[in-house]
Amino acid sequence: MLFNSTEFFVFFTITASVYFLLGCLKPAFTLYWLTACSFVFYGWWNPPYLILILGSIIVNYLLGQRLASGGNVWLLRLGVGLNLAAIGYFKYANFFMGTLSDLAGKEYTPLRILLPLGISFYTFQQVAYLVDAYRTRTCERHPVHYALFVTFFPQLIAGPIVHHSELIPQLKDAKRFVPNSSAIYTGLTLFLLGLFKKVVVADGFSPYVSAVFNHADAGGTVSFFEAWGAVLSYTLQIYYDFSGYSDMAVGMAAILNIRLPINFFSPYRQTSIIDFWRCWHMTLSRFLKDYVYIPLGGSRVGSLGRRYTNLMITMLVGGLWHGAGWTFVIWGGLHGFYLLVNHSWRRLPFHKPSSFVGRSTAGFLSWGLTFLSVSLAWVFFRAGTLKGASSILKGMGGASGFVLPKQIGDIIPGIQNLPGIQFPGTVPLLGGGTLMGLVEQVAFILLFLGVAVLGRNLYQLSARTRLLLLMLTAAFTIQRVFFSPAPSEFIYFQF
Repeated sequence: MLFNSTEFFVFFTITASVYFLLGCLKPAFTLYWLTACSFVFYGWWNPPYLILILGSIIVNYLLGQRLASGGNVWLLRLGVGLNLAAIGYFKYANFFMGTLSDLAGKEYTPLRILLPLGISFYTFQQVAYLVDAYRTRTCERHPVHYALFVTFFPQLIAGPIVHHSELIPQLKDAKRFVPNSSAIYTGLTLFLLGLFKKVVVADGFSPYVSAVFNHADAGGTVSFFEAWGAVLSYTLQIYYDFSGYSDMAVGMAAILNIRLPINFFSPYRQTSIIDFWRCWHMTLSRFLKDYVYIPLGGSRVGSLGRRYTNLMITMLVGGLWHGAGWTFVIWGGLHGFYLLVNHSWRRLPFHKPSSFVGRSTAGFLSWGLTFLSVSLAWVFFRAGTLKGASSILKGMGGASGFVLPKQIGDIIPGIQNLPGIQFPGTVPLLGGGTLMGLVEQVAFILLFLGVAVLGRNLYQLSARTRLLLLMLTAAFTIQRVFFSPAPSEFIYFQF
């Protein structure tokens, strides 16, 4: 059930209405209702996988009880191992077996495994729960509270990754079961503006991105302008798609008087990779730091080399968490390398912090280098194959030529005399092959790049400004949701 579908609007309206009705009449039944609705939401996609998530909840709940009562480290390892085994089978079995077969020079027929929605997210949340139960010897005793912590539908499929200490205490506060007009207004605003990000902005970039990357994955060559247009479009598509989902999740929870953590805070405004990761998918960054980087030794180890090794391992885990493929491993490795360079640079005596907002030359250059590095890494994140990624990178470097629609040569005097530029008539992958399509693509990129870099994010805007934006975008959003042939999935649903 997609957030941008009409059936979800009906589902959420019924869920919220009964939630508040029970909160006023029978508060003791409120969480049972919300838990049941969360299971319905998850089972809507593939009912048999309800058995998987229910089994995961029961096993982790019982293990948490035992760990809090004095269980030893071997029980913790068993619990973490079971969670990793589940995600390993469903998400990584074909990847690992295929890799081993390639090394052995043998053919491998992939297993027919359908990836359960949200398994990466709810697995991480429960691993954190088990670790904390072992560390603090405390856990949640009420099974419904725990089940709702795992399945709470606004964040179940694609996050934010919620820590149990953030959500479970809220579930014990009966005041949250009573309607709050201020929270409902804030939640509706965040939800609808997040919906606009998805159905208007992110989906608007999708045709440009798919045309080029699919062509590259199929073995085709991609010219300079096609490659850069696709990469910049995807850089913006994934931001507006995933931050839109996160805004909608935070907004829905707010309507129900529940606070979820912010997941994005203007990442493309940042002037370093370190700051980028403090503002991009913030809950994943927090998890990787607390449950991978620090247990490895973090920055407390004496050797700088060991610290950097821990950082690289953490980012490789983050890359592999996103997807079962070498492209994701390379993406994580690239960001690990970026972070090593960034940390090394900050250790130099002449380093000075740069701020793009201050419009200094150093700040602008730092922002440009950061944005370029992030955009280059997105090539591997989006490409379906290493060959496709290579084709895109070659195009970005100019190795496949500079191709433009013939109309450009007719309009701009002298451009036809520039070396290397070709005007074959139409370029199907560039703005749909027409001059108007090219102009629209460039304008769309510039407009929403400007918003992402120069504008304030939704959490920085005043209530009045949010309302104004909502009024301006409502018509576009309604048209896309109710008059589109079918809603599109969010990018992070595949993880």
